[in-house]
Formats: sequence, C-alpha cells, structure tokens
Amino acid sequence: MAGTEDQLTEAAINDALGDLPDWKYQGGLVSVYKTSTAADALALIAAVGEIAEDQNHHPDLEWRYNRVFLRYGSHDAGGQVTKRDVAAATAVSEAAAKVGAAAQPERYPAS
Repeated sequence: MAGTEDQLTEAAINDALGDLPDWKYQGGLVSVYKTSTAADALALIAAVGEIAEDQNHHPDLEWRYNRVFLRYGSHDAGGQVTKRDVAAATAVSEAAAKVGAAAQPERYPAS
C-alpha cells in the first residue's frame, strides 16, 4: 500500500506526464479513451480491470458508449498522485494502444 510518503510533487507529476501523453493532471491522472465501437470500449475496460487486479490499484472509471473515462489517484494517500498511479496509467496507455483506442485527455470533464 502507498502512503502519504509516496505522494509525487507537482514537479514529479509534470515529469511523469512527459512520458504519458495520453494523460493530464486534474486532481489526479485523468484521461478519456475513444474507441471505434462500444465493444472495443468494453475490451479496454476488461484490460483496465486486469491491470487493476494485477497491480491491486483501481481507477475511477466511467463508460459512455465508445468512450472510457479514467481517473487515478491513490485513496490511501488522500487522493494524491503516487508512483502507483503513474505505473497504472502507463499500463493502461499500452492496453489502449493494443485495442486501437485514441486518447482524448482534453475531453475529461472539468472539476
């Protein structure tokens, strides 16, 4: 489990985002993936579920037809971004590429 000692600073989050073009920081690491079909969105959701179980780290997820909305923040670190969030986002980006999903982080709703 992560703790508050694992929280990333704003500078570290910005550095991580340099390697995560599919994601942006908005109170957590957030992204939206658009797929060609609802079935492809469900395939991505299944992949995210496998990643979550493997890493024991689960995102907030919402599905809207062919779009999957994701948010990572570590609940055990007060919702702050940790290294586990970066690792999970990296794995999700790889899974999204495999199903042909296009990242649209700018479409994540404003808080």
